[in-house]
Order: sequence, then structure tokens, then C-alpha cells
Amino acid sequence: MGIGDDAALCSIPKGMQLAIAIDTLVEGVHFPVITCPYDIGYKALAVNLSDLAAMGATPAWMTLALTIPQTDDAWLAPFSQGLLELAKVAQVSLIGGDTTCGSLTVTIQVAGFVPINSALQRRGANPGDGIYVTGTIGDAGLGLASVQKRIKLHNEVQQFVESRLNRPNPRWREGKALRSIASSAIDISDGLAADLGHILNASAVGASIQLGSLPLSSALREHLSLEAAWNLALSAGDDYELCFTVPPNQETALQEALKSYSYTRIGIVETTLGLRSYDTEGRLFAPQKIGYQHFS
Repeated sequence: MGIGDDAALCSIPKGMQLAIAIDTLVEGVHFPVITCPYDIGYKALAVNLSDLAAMGATPAWMTLALTIPQTDDAWLAPFSQGLLELAKVAQVSLIGGDTTCGSLTVTIQVAGFVPINSALQRRGANPGDGIYVTGTIGDAGLGLASVQKRIKLHNEVQQFVESRLNRPNPRWREGKALRSIASSAIDISDGLAADLGHILNASAVGASIQLGSLPLSSALREHLSLEAAWNLALSAGDDYELCFTVPPNQETALQEALKSYSYTRIGIVETTLGLRSYDTEGRLFAPQKIGYQHFS
């Protein structure tokens, strides 16, 4: 039972565990003030679906807490459209929430199902495991630079990178496919270096990555220096791709499971703690920053 009472009533299918995630987006902090309402609605759900994807969970429900300065149908209509169009694709039902008056803030909680004892977690990576990412990384960082007028891009490129910033593609299908294959997983929200670091810390291991193997879009390759592109890919965040590790004996299974999806091997898990990034000449590369800092 969903909207219409004081609380929703939910039943969990037999043999399943409930995966729950929640994210808050604040205007001027998590999205620029000029962001269109459609994109705000879309992204608010997308970032939560990405968390479920990192656990290998199938999306099911969401609740929405929306704080807005005033009721405005001209704003609410496209916001709802962006939110519900993605919800339809992901087969997520809105089952409750709240509305309040205040500065624009969007909080969504999502719930999904994952078979008992099969959820992907941050801990579990072992020395010798390959490190992979889905899609391309760094695009959202370039999109933010474009929105903030820190870089001038051609229209087609501008539209691509700003779309990657405002309408990320949550990888829940890939996450489900990785359940019995990956040894650990996380979504890239704060930057590859920071989020891979969470896997390494949780698993008590280290890693090395090859910057020449990072999946960079043509937008990054053609409009930035290689060093600048690497810095965005390592630290910009907001890509919402998956970073995951796979044992050597699961490589064949990985190829079969993700044959319809884009993914790239970028490094290997090691016993020596810490994350080391090597450029194409084999030299250690230190990014300008590690990743997004929530309270900086």
C-alpha cells in the first residue's frame, strides 16, 4: 500500500533482502542554481539508483521529501516529468513522501531487492583482482566546468557533457549482472580515486591503476590536455559509473555477463596499502585533488 495513508506498507519477496539508500540534493551545492527542474528530478532519482546498482539490487520503491520556496506548477511539472520518466524506466514506484516550505532541497530514499547473501559490497577485494569501471569517467566534471563558464565548448560537446552531469545513467542492470562475479563494487559519485579508495580501505588492500587505460570520452581527449583529463577522471565525481573488482577466475564470466555493456579494466588490486596511479611512461601521478569533499 503506497500513497494515501500515514505510511506505506511493503512486503519483501521470499529469499530477498531489502537494500535501502538515501541521498539529498541541495540547490547550489549538488546542482547549480540554473539547473532546469526536469534535470533536478531526473538526477535526484538517478543518484539513488546508482547506489542500488553498486549493491547489485533491483530497484522497487522510492519516497520523496521535497522542500521548495513556494508552490509553482511551472517548476513542479517538469521536475515531476524528469523524476517519473526515469522511475518508469527503472520500474520504481513512488510510495510516499513529504513536502515542506524552504530552500530548494530534494531527498529521495529508494529500496530494492537483492537475493540473500548476494549483495555486492565495498569489502571483498583481494590482491590479484582486476579493477574495472563502466562507461567513461570525467565527463560530468567537464560538464560542471562548462555550466560554470570555466571552459567554452562547441554546442554538441557542451550538450553531451552537461547531459552527463545532469542526467547520469545509473548502472543497475550492470550491477545485477555482477552479483556472482565481482568481489567488490562502488558507484563513482565523489571521484574514482576517492571511491576506489573506499573499496581499498574496506578490503584492507591497495591497488595500482594505469592512467592510459582510463576510459575517456572523445570530449575529454579533444578538449583537455591529457593531464587535465586524468585529473577530472580521478577526482571530479558525479559520473555515477560503477567501479568494481573481479577475481582472475571470473574473467570469462565477466566477459559473458557484460557483453552488452561498456566496461574497462584499469588496474589491479595489490597487497601494499594505498592507491598508486601511473602515467603512460610508468611514472607515479599525483592528482590535484582526491575527490569531492562534502564539508569543505
